[in-house]
Amino acid sequence: MLVKSGAVEAFIARPNPKALAVLLYGPDQGLVGERTDRLALAVISDLRDPFRAVELSPATLKRGAAPLRDEAAAIAFGGGRRIVRVREAGDALAAVFKDFLADPAGDALVLVEAGDLGRQSSLRRVFESAANAAALPCYRDEGRGLEQVIRAQLQDAGLRIEADALAWLAGVLGGDRGVTRRELEKLILYMADAEAGMTVTLADAQAIVGDSAAAAVDEVLQAAGEGNVAALDRALSRAAGETTPVGLLRAAQRHFSRLHLAASEIEGGASVDAVIKGVRPPLFFRATDSFKAALRLWTPSRLERVLERLLEAELAAKSTGAPDEVLVTQVLFDIARAARPGMRRR
Repeated sequence: MLVKSGAVEAFIARPNPKALAVLLYGPDQGLVGERTDRLALAVISDLRDPFRAVELSPATLKRGAAPLRDEAAAIAFGGGRRIVRVREAGDALAAVFKDFLADPAGDALVLVEAGDLGRQSSLRRVFESAANAAALPCYRDEGRGLEQVIRAQLQDAGLRIEADALAWLAGVLGGDRGVTRRELEKLILYMADAEAGMTVTLADAQAIVGDSAAAAVDEVLQAAGEGNVAALDRALSRAAGETTPVGLLRAAQRHFSRLHLAASEIEGGASVDAVIKGVRPPLFFRATDSFKAALRLWTPSRLERVLERLLEAELAAKSTGAPDEVLVTQVLFDIARAARPGMRRR
């Protein structure tokens, strides 16, 4: 059976009892693993219980479905339903699972983890077409979904979070659910050790979370704002996997919105130094020079067009079906090319 992305959480909360095997796949391997664990814990209380949890390798299954049937039919010492887990599955195992699902054995729950499988994937088709199986996509957290993940984990630790801090975290996290969880755990420990209070501020978040992710995203935005195409190319390569395409677009929207506000104030007569000090959220000290350089390149009217382009790109990413990475890369390179020295502010 096919489970759409928006229905995955509901399925995990109440799995269809007809599904003897579940395929979890997608680009976010941290989320794949987390959701597999949750499904397993609905059946067993200890993922390491050797009597009720077993793992089969793809190499073992390439010999056929017999080992899978044997494990699925095995009776656990002490009773109870068993879990059979297969990691790093791919299309090479499609025939094995098709054979197993056509003639299943036992009542074990078979949990299969895979990477980012395309629509034409034979393994996906096996699980989507079978009445006794399910395929669950696991896409990277972004937008409100990512904000909910962040807010929920902090709330579980008794913490609140300021809007600026939440927006910043959503811009630098989300590439992998496992990484997101670990970064938030670091933040929770920091808040406890520093006795910083019950509300996470932007300063708290920036002090501890996502050094590599934040740096990678900042490099992309600074290169685009300064019109440095070569640096942008390198920065996009480093940022791959650190955040989602839509997350990067939203970070760009925040960055160029701050530039637009600052450029408007300067055009109104304010000094550059006064404007820089008043930027909110505050700039990292290492980003100040880049921000000033960008202000010399952009006028408020041209920044308005940049913001319109970024909004159009986000809409296209959500509605056209075109690859998100391609759309984001194109719009950022277009922005960088538009910031040419010949168009500097006088």
